[in-house]
Amino acid sequence: MTAVEEAITRAHRDEWARVVASLAKRFGDLDIAEESAAEAYATAVERWPADGVPPNPGAWLTTTANRKAIDRIRRENKRDDKQKEAQMSYDDQPEPLGVIDDERLRLIFTCCHPALAMETRVALTLRMVGGLTVPEIARAFLVQETAMGQRITRAKAKIKAARIPYRVPAAEDLPSRVSGVLAVLFLVFNEGYLATSADTDPVRHELTAEAIRLARLIRALLPADGEVAGLLALMLLTEARRTARVSQSGELVALDQQDRGAWDPTMIAEGHDLVRERLATRRPPGRYQILAAINAVHTSARDVRDTDWSQVVALYDQLARIDHSPIVALNRAIAVAELDGPEVALAIIDGLDDKLSAYHAYHATRADLLRRLGRSRESRAAYDAAIEHAANTAEIAYLTRRRDQLA
Repeated sequence: MTAVEEAITRAHRDEWARVVASLAKRFGDLDIAEESAAEAYATAVERWPADGVPPNPGAWLTTTANRKAIDRIRRENKRDDKQKEAQMSYDDQPEPLGVIDDERLRLIFTCCHPALAMETRVALTLRMVGGLTVPEIARAFLVQETAMGQRITRAKAKIKAARIPYRVPAAEDLPSRVSGVLAVLFLVFNEGYLATSADTDPVRHELTAEAIRLARLIRALLPADGEVAGLLALMLLTEARRTARVSQSGELVALDQQDRGAWDPTMIAEGHDLVRERLATRRPPGRYQILAAINAVHTSARDVRDTDWSQVVALYDQLARIDHSPIVALNRAIAVAELDGPEVALAIIDGLDDKLSAYHAYHATRADLLRRLGRSRESRAAYDAAIEHAANTAEIAYLTRRRDQLA
């Protein structure tokens, strides 16, 4: 890759959200913002190799994109003259400001508006904020490119038709709206961390990396928000283990079997710093902060035998008080098994059957506990159920080997 190509790639990564957000604010139209930004980058690909990389790539791209938008508006006859004149003269209309006034943050909250379905929020955020192309997003979530394009188009049309405001929510609405944004990013990260289809790689680094990048952006914009810091820490401490999670043969490697020397020490150090920073505030932690703290305990142990399971159980107890999900109860039971033995944990897990009977991790956990108790026939049946409900190829390979060892 040439120096100019590297500059264009870097500008796309660093400036896309800023350029699109600036256009969305000025012209009030996500279609114009997206297409004009894309045209500006296409122009950069044509001109920068001959003219050289401009001193301020972001400013060059924003100016070029604004000109592209104005040219498009001039070609259209659907807008009344007064509106066109206002837009082309860059005369922004005054509007209510949120608790934080940043154009990129406005764009994120617009894309993650609760009026949109969750799958639509994910797609729109990856396109408008992350700068991923429609084919890239379609591949990430294993849908047809045309279907993904239609999904994004409908989302932008709904935002326009419903007149969803392009602004950061007011202070009283910010906590609930931030949680929706974080849920979108967590969904993107989880799909990369453990892909839910057999038709793709078991671990999708491009998705985990993008989720982390967007979480860093929100962290920079909302540095005092504990759950933003917690989610970023959780992602970093999870991603740090990525290279050790799948064997060369394509099989999932359980946490207790991973080569801890292969974990990324830089990511772990940053994640631990974020966890300690939140603990120092002495404020009640939210869900992501507690999950990050649990992962900090795991990544602090040089060997699985050094894991402080009593602390892990205590953190899950704390999490269960604010999140009554049966999955939290399942994960807590896994820690209880290390502290009080598999029989105690199995009694807890068996009480979750009506809620988690279609969840592969429930059956996989139950299979492991039954194996440890010497109940091989029941364990094998539980492995069969886990394999039936699993979709990730690395997980299926791991579960199959564990089941076959029982024979």
